[in-house]
Amino acid sequence: MADSTNTDRVEFELVSPQKLLKSEPVEMVVVPGAEGDFGVLPGHSLLIATVRPGVIDIHEGGQVRESIFVSGGFAEVSPDRCTVLAEEAIPVGDIDKAAAEARLDDAKAALAKAEEDPETGTAAADRELKAAEAMVAAIPQH
Repeated sequence: MADSTNTDRVEFELVSPQKLLKSEPVEMVVVPGAEGDFGVLPGHSLLIATVRPGVIDIHEGGQVRESIFVSGGFAEVSPDRCTVLAEEAIPVGDIDKAAAEARLDDAKAALAKAEEDPETGTAAADRELKAAEAMVAAIPQH
């Protein structure tokens, strides 16, 4: 039987290959899905989705309380839980702008090189470019 004491919350878990990064009840979480962003509230329908590079927003009190950059992965949603398995996850406030811009430059160079050599393929270089672009876009503009 479901626990009815916490029906206004959904358990959010964020897992990277290294460790469990977050496990907490939240009002709502918005995930960057491959088909578009999706919000998860208590009672959400069952869903398994691919996560694209972008920002996960954790909402409390009608506002974004925390934003976390993810480079991609998968999400599994049930009526009381949202689990995101992320390839890489960094709190937006911890992103180093210079390092992110260097990553973007490196990714552009790697893609250009991959396009010159048809034997290497471009899929991995293209994925890294999308992740680097999303990371730079996630940096707060002050």
